[in-house]
Amino acid sequence: MLAKFIANERGIALLVTLAVTAILIVTSLEMNRRMRSTVFSAASSRDRVTLLQAAFAGANAAKAILIKDKYDSDSDSLQEDWADPDKVREVLQDMPLKDVTVELTISDELGKIQVNSLLKFPKGREFNEPQRLLWDRFLTNLIAGNESLEETEPETIINSLKDWLDTGDDEAITGLSGAESDYYRDLDPPYACRNGVLPHISELALVKGITSELYGGSEQVPGISKYITVQGMTAASGSSFTYEGKININTADLPVLEALLPPGEEGLAEAIYEYRQEVSDDVYIHDLAKPNWYKNVPGLSDVEIAPDLITTSSDIFRIESVAKLNKMKMTITAVIKREKSGETGKWSCRVLHWQAE
Repeated sequence: MLAKFIANERGIALLVTLAVTAILIVTSLEMNRRMRSTVFSAASSRDRVTLLQAAFAGANAAKAILIKDKYDSDSDSLQEDWADPDKVREVLQDMPLKDVTVELTISDELGKIQVNSLLKFPKGREFNEPQRLLWDRFLTNLIAGNESLEETEPETIINSLKDWLDTGDDEAITGLSGAESDYYRDLDPPYACRNGVLPHISELALVKGITSELYGGSEQVPGISKYITVQGMTAASGSSFTYEGKININTADLPVLEALLPPGEEGLAEAIYEYRQEVSDDVYIHDLAKPNWYKNVPGLSDVEIAPDLITTSSDIFRIESVAKLNKMKMTITAVIKREKSGETGKWSCRVLHWQAE
């Protein structure tokens, strides 16, 4: 009887030992998993910080390139170092970035159509007529190149956009196709009309007549958002402001160049586009300093682009800095404005908007 009891005690002890051992193994595995997770998380956090700093370094390098350019030339064009991918890469190669690659793109924000210049600010009640005509040509040309947009009416979009931007919100809509807050409150979901300066380009998608395809485009045809900017504010006097709406003809993309040309002459835009890039022995051969240089392009000597629509300089640029490390990526997009100090006379870059993703 005693022997049987002892045997049972030993069996129980063995079971207890096995149970404890199993618990210890499970606990150890869980601790190991958590430690590995913590290590990986710490490494991931470290890499994200590294990427963020590298992306910022790329953006600062872009600012330096743009400041140097301002001292070198009063005009801005795609012939300059900031627009040359090879020149930009040379600058990045001098940065001490271990194991991190940075890609940098700089583009002229004022080579686009300035949406807020559609009205005469600061009052913001009346059409800026040259800009209204510019919008009409721009939309007409864009719609003509996309069969799926053939039902779209430029007048509806222009009138609705004016009502979205203007400072009034009453029954006096612009034409029969305009829209004020009463129209938007009947939508699902409802929202109010801005009745002021457009702060972000994405808000265009809320305006009556601007469909998702017209705004964002398709695989075949880009949308209007690629060619529009909310930037371009300039001081008028004191604390008032305006939007001149002048487009840099040296950097404007093809659809914008087409819109700048008089009706029926849009086919000449490609000649302007190519003329800007003509080289001989790797040297650009055309001077783009004066706004009327386009008259030197074959076939354009008798063409007149409204002088209050074009310029050859810009101080607002978009910077995209992409940092890559261990299959991770961080992108910083910044819109900057070059400004000259009244005290020192030196140029610097002020950030108007930025985001990281």
